[in-house]
Amino acid sequence: MSIDVTKKPLPVGQSFFDRVIKDGFYYVDKTLFIKDILDRKGAVTLCTRPRRFGKTLNQTMLKCFFEDTIPMNSGKNTRTLFSGLKIEAAGERYMDHQGKYPVIFLNFKEIKQDSFERSYEELKYCIAEEFVRHAYLAEKMPIGYDRDLFNKIVAHDGSFDDYSRSLMFLSKCLEKYYDKKVVILIDEYDVPLENSWSCPVRFYDKMVGFIRPLLSRALKDNPHLQLAVMTGCLRISKESIFTGLNNLEVISILSDLYSEHFGFTQGEMDIMLAYYDLQSKTQILKDWYNGYLFGNTEVYNPWSSIRVVNNWTVNINRLPEPHWTNTSSNDIVRDLIENANNKTKDGLETLLAGGTISAVVHEDMTYDEIHKNADNLWNFLFFTGYLKKVGTERQNVYGELTMDLSIPNTELMYIYKTKVKEWFDEKIAEKNLDALHNAVLSGDVETFQNELSAVLAESISYLDRAESLYHGVMIGVLMRINGYRLKSNRESGNGRSDLVLYSADPKDDTAIIFEFKVAPKAKMLSKACMDALKQIDDMNYAAYWDEEDYKNIIKYGIGFYGKRCEIRKG
Repeated sequence: MSIDVTKKPLPVGQSFFDRVIKDGFYYVDKTLFIKDILDRKGAVTLCTRPRRFGKTLNQTMLKCFFEDTIPMNSGKNTRTLFSGLKIEAAGERYMDHQGKYPVIFLNFKEIKQDSFERSYEELKYCIAEEFVRHAYLAEKMPIGYDRDLFNKIVAHDGSFDDYSRSLMFLSKCLEKYYDKKVVILIDEYDVPLENSWSCPVRFYDKMVGFIRPLLSRALKDNPHLQLAVMTGCLRISKESIFTGLNNLEVISILSDLYSEHFGFTQGEMDIMLAYYDLQSKTQILKDWYNGYLFGNTEVYNPWSSIRVVNNWTVNINRLPEPHWTNTSSNDIVRDLIENANNKTKDGLETLLAGGTISAVVHEDMTYDEIHKNADNLWNFLFFTGYLKKVGTERQNVYGELTMDLSIPNTELMYIYKTKVKEWFDEKIAEKNLDALHNAVLSGDVETFQNELSAVLAESISYLDRAESLYHGVMIGVLMRINGYRLKSNRESGNGRSDLVLYSADPKDDTAIIFEFKVAPKAKMLSKACMDALKQIDDMNYAAYWDEEDYKNIIKYGIGFYGKRCEIRKG
């Protein structure tokens, strides 16, 4: 399938609204977000959504809409960016706000350094760049305004307190210059906090100590503020960050407000697929990337959806991929696995089997509270997009909100299972398997079965009756036997055995053949073993090794069911 040059290109990797519109990319129109912001008349709005769900594109859209660029000598007519879009159709009542306000715009998504000192320097740079964008103020700053403070911030030479009050100071200067109150837009406000918590040497308290006064001074009782919109992944508790910020309206994934403005709705995806003549891919797309629930609106992951549709415009037969794997905070899942107690492991195994768990859900949390109990972990995964609400929420006598949660789609299931497998492989690599290896080589079936059962029992089960997954586990268990080579699906006789272990020493004539079967029920494990052994003989898997004069040929039939196994020797 060749690329249709008459179609608009998809905005793969594009996060800036003006570039998407000017360069003619396909745009899923989210401009009614502007209408809702104006209609709500909220002073400070925090929209929390998972990473890569269009937050930056929406924030740059707000910037292009509200910002008066004339004093900045940019020569840009930003009104034309909204020509033909839904906000223009909403009427002049809304378009009268276009290009009328000074704007402060900050994006914290790159504040991911490994120490507070380096993160603080990056934050200073981020703030200084916004001052540089408004450098015209320094030349025309009114008498009585602190030009020296402005210049110190630009030069990265201000004190800690200078930077913590910098946004308040800049908004004051902008209002004086424009005679208009200021719009403040802060994208991914919580990235520095998440990073400070997740680094090997944590500096969360220090980062809170800077972010709290920075936001409070800019957003709490700021007489120069028209409105502010923040985006992030989590609502960090008021006690931690937003102390005293009573004008804050939080729009989380539990809210019906703005629910259709982040992520793609089914209607939007249907239009996109029809535009690119890909209607045949509707169900695949839904299985892989749909299932996120914001309020009562089900949405697709926009990051992954754009990428897979873009791939299909080049090759319609290309298989879907887990595009979110390397872009979101997938260490969240790894962290859950590594810190899981027995109760959490049980819940995770239920999710991996396609089931649901129940958890108390609350919007306020701090990163350092995540591991205090299982509900906090499930909360974290829920608000970061790794779990979705199923059915209706319930409220207990204490007013706590309880809901059933599940893994949203195939892409997320892939991420969970991949992370579990990585963890399991590393646990096997660390484990002393000498007793198991000796039992395999000596033909000691009882010890082999006991040791393999112990390995499986310690794991988080992701073995959903797929023989290929058990095959991978056995490779990890057997590949460390010194002096022996391991072959997978080695052709011999009338077929291919699952695994063969054979000596690398010409003087050692040992070859061990393994065949695996997954039992449909626990009580059928013995039959699975016998069926596996029978297959080795019926298909004559030993033929090649007989021809190579391996005289000590051991045959193992292994039956698996969940974390249980049974082994027979032929």
